[in-house]
Amino acid sequence: MNSHLLLTGTAAPSSPKVWALQDSGLTVFHGLTKTARLFHFFLPQAIARGKQVLCLDGANRFDPLLVARLARQRGREPSEFYRRLRVARAFTCFQLTELLLRVPRIRGDFPAEILVVTALPDLYFDEDVREREAAASFRQALEALRALARLPLPVAVFSDASSLPTPRRSFFQQLTAQANQVWKCTKQEDGHLAFLSEKVGPHIQRLRP
Repeated sequence: MNSHLLLTGTAAPSSPKVWALQDSGLTVFHGLTKTARLFHFFLPQAIARGKQVLCLDGANRFDPLLVARLARQRGREPSEFYRRLRVARAFTCFQLTELLLRVPRIRGDFPAEILVVTALPDLYFDEDVREREAAASFRQALEALRALARLPLPVAVFSDASSLPTPRRSFFQQLTAQANQVWKCTKQEDGHLAFLSEKVGPHIQRLRP
């Protein structure tokens, strides 16, 4: 993927730059089964701006080789990207909730300026976890996000949830209700990726893969 941009429709004043994370609030990206992987392509702009990024990776999608390739494409050493990036993996919904609760403490050691989260609320769809327990853990996760909203820390969630069949779809609806911005990613017949703003205004950004 590269950052060639085609615009259709009317762009809202708050529309984000291509592959750029927002400067504040909670933003949710969803729509494709591999949406969680897209977060890699938002890292270069953030790091080029001197930002430090904390990633809570519930989707287990972090790819250091891809990060290195993106760095070299921009004439940077991969080590520069790695210094500004901290990744913590979660393999269960309970671990992801705990990591969200720990973010203020993690920032004491690594002063992240952007928080990226993958597989929220996807991990809470696990049928091996009773719905009551998953719902309780998810409520804690949402409370943690509300607390983080009081900090100068923009949060970007990359989720495959809307493409997954599950009776727990209300979890995703609760997340998007709390979000400041929601972007739906689709793949066009011509191979472009399209980001449709579902919460900030009816415009589409089309990106060449």
